[in-house]
Amino acid sequence: MSEIYKIGKLILTDKVLENVYLEVKDGKFMGLYENDSQLNGEYTLIDYSNKIVGPGFVETHIHGYLGKDVMDGEIEGLNTIAQGLLSTGVTSWLPTTLTSSRQSLNDVCQLIGENYQNIKGAKIQGIFLEGPYFTTKHKGAQNPDYMSDPVIEELKNWQALSNQMIKKIALAPEREHVISFVEYAQSQNIKVGLAHSEASFKQAEKAVKAGANIFVHTYNGMSGLHHREPGMVGAAMTLEHCYAEVIADGQHVHPKAIEVLVKSRGVEEVILITDSMRAAGLGDGRSRLGEFEVEVKDGCARLVEGGSLAGSILKMNEAVKNIVDWGIVDLPSAVRMASINAAKSVGIEEKCGAIKLGFDADFIVLNQNNELEATYLNGQKVYEAHLEGNQ
Repeated sequence: MSEIYKIGKLILTDKVLENVYLEVKDGKFMGLYENDSQLNGEYTLIDYSNKIVGPGFVETHIHGYLGKDVMDGEIEGLNTIAQGLLSTGVTSWLPTTLTSSRQSLNDVCQLIGENYQNIKGAKIQGIFLEGPYFTTKHKGAQNPDYMSDPVIEELKNWQALSNQMIKKIALAPEREHVISFVEYAQSQNIKVGLAHSEASFKQAEKAVKAGANIFVHTYNGMSGLHHREPGMVGAAMTLEHCYAEVIADGQHVHPKAIEVLVKSRGVEEVILITDSMRAAGLGDGRSRLGEFEVEVKDGCARLVEGGSLAGSILKMNEAVKNIVDWGIVDLPSAVRMASINAAKSVGIEEKCGAIKLGFDADFIVLNQNNELEATYLNGQKVYEAHLEGNQ
């Protein structure tokens, strides 16, 4: 028997429909109808006529949640993160590594490759290797001891260990051997991001021409925009056929800087990420990011030694609400920045990020205040918020 959802506003990839009926059967989106006269057979009706429904969010850059980190290398930790993410509207994600020892990266790639299908909660759709091919000036919370020039054989090894699950890897474009590395990654359908870099505009441009297509946490960990040297930020704003990630927590990037990025890049090529670390979802206090001690205070995570920002404790539903509340984009655009844009950037748009017939019925329900009320995975409600005023 089908479930029919009567929906006030339905956010699709290219439009918003009002007062429609969405059919879900056997965990898949099976039909979309303009009125109830088109409904046939037996079904259960769920009334979301005063709600907004959109695709589940796709998180392509996240290190941890609820006290667990991808680099812990534990199945239990991956399960904790995946289940916790459902409360933020995320239904698909890329576990994200840190610059670490080659052995640690080997172990994590192998762990995810062997176990990703058995993780309960938000679906693991691939792996994002954030590093280790960065430079030290903008190292952030990445350990410079493990940084080096990119090596194709290392990527081949990680991809083999991960059961071909690596979808994205980030590097600094001023490193040696970048062009050949990017070209190889592209040939393997691995997307290349640019990050933690002091690269000039020209160096970034060369990497993009070779196939790099994502600027990682734009503004953070990269050379800034100067009128005589546009740098990485200038490249992120102007180079064609790229995506720009941004952390919309109000801590990492000023809302007006996000507005500038969206206006220059275009709504279709900006991706909302959280870059969240293990302290996310736990509140203020001490935590760790990789090998470094972190202090979380007033909604901001910083390294105890040096004070650098250390990832975020942002939740994706908060990021979406923030950029709408700040007046940067409307809600449908914000939802797409957290779903289909992210999926397209890493080549998984045929699996997730959209409400499309035949896709897994992974979707979210928002109220009129743009707050997350429910998350569905394969047509099953897996999270329900308890908000004031809910009936």
